[in-house]
Amino acid sequence: MTRRIAALAALLVLAGCTSSPAPAVPRAAHPSPATPGPAPTAAGATGAGATGARAGATTATGLLPGMPPPLDPADVYAADRPGHLTGAAVHARPLVYVPNFGSDTVTLIDPRTYRVIATVPAGQGPQHVVPSWDLRTLWINDNSGNALIPIDPGTGRLGRPVPVDDPYNLYFTPDGRFAMVMAESRRAIIFSDPHTMAPRHVLPVGCDGINHADFSADGRYFIATCEFSGDLVKVDTAAQRVAGRLHLPGHAMPQDIKISPDGRTWYVADMQTSGLWVIDGDHLAVRSFVPTGDGAHGLYPSRDARDLYVANRGEGSISVLDFGTGRVVAKWRLPGHASPDMGGVSADGRVLWLSGRYDHEVYAIDTATGHLVARIPVGTEPHGLCVWPQPGRYSLGHTGILR
Repeated sequence: MTRRIAALAALLVLAGCTSSPAPAVPRAAHPSPATPGPAPTAAGATGAGATGARAGATTATGLLPGMPPPLDPADVYAADRPGHLTGAAVHARPLVYVPNFGSDTVTLIDPRTYRVIATVPAGQGPQHVVPSWDLRTLWINDNSGNALIPIDPGTGRLGRPVPVDDPYNLYFTPDGRFAMVMAESRRAIIFSDPHTMAPRHVLPVGCDGINHADFSADGRYFIATCEFSGDLVKVDTAAQRVAGRLHLPGHAMPQDIKISPDGRTWYVADMQTSGLWVIDGDHLAVRSFVPTGDGAHGLYPSRDARDLYVANRGEGSISVLDFGTGRVVAKWRLPGHASPDMGGVSADGRVLWLSGRYDHEVYAIDTATGHLVARIPVGTEPHGLCVWPQPGRYSLGHTGILR
């Protein structure tokens, strides 16, 4: 552990002295993707007019090299239809994994019976459970314990922890070359080997509370949220450089972020202003704001890519936004006191699973009616819940961003 942290510290120092992109890292279990493309012309620009690589509806020729071509250029979620399991996910044991940050445990729930089948020790402050790019491993982000703990999705068993500094959240580049450790307290994104998790390049982001992200339709850039400074950071994927910054209006506290199916619009949940900032990602500019409810936090597309579920943690509700119109078309209020936070949609699309962050419970919600199906007691401060398996060809990280 000491040697790894010392190496990371050296990388941080080097990162402050150079802006050159990290070298490509061979992937142990997959063919090497094509060579990364050139750096963007606007890298390092700031403000609403900053631009990087262009997204929008894209063709295969404009994709990040090595990224699997989309099934439908007009729908980034086309591979996520109900039951469309692929690769290792086909053989995964159906479970809901609940990291209990305050209890230092992970609770395993059988999604068919809505019953807890086990609660196991999981480091010191687990934050999220994240599927790997190749769908072969689930990673527990043991934030306070400075480790990533692997789970075998075929059995649900935990493996030996891998030392990683400050893993609040975890993502993967669309070409599978790098894992991206969101080192919140370090104010940095650590690009790492996706299998060994050895750090390769540290990108200082210059903002506070870096935590959630999503990728453009062509994979050439991603936008990450900085919760405590109210900023969005746009990063060129291949060059691993900041391509733009945007400070959101007022006292924003941006949380989860998701792109629309056509790749032209970004939605950013703001816990402070209680709604969604609608963003033009290509130009990194605010288009509008959509109120959803107190404490807007987690964002999850429906399996048919028609709706976006918004967990309003402060008021115990879920808003349903229509992707086509950009308007809230329904609000589901959970009975009693509730604090819906993070989670995901079942493989068949029928159940939305969310952790109850401040109520020590998990919610299973019928996506057809909005009714609460089950309320399941778990540990203290359940956070980044992962439903597994999920449809899709590869994972971009968090609790299941699959494409």
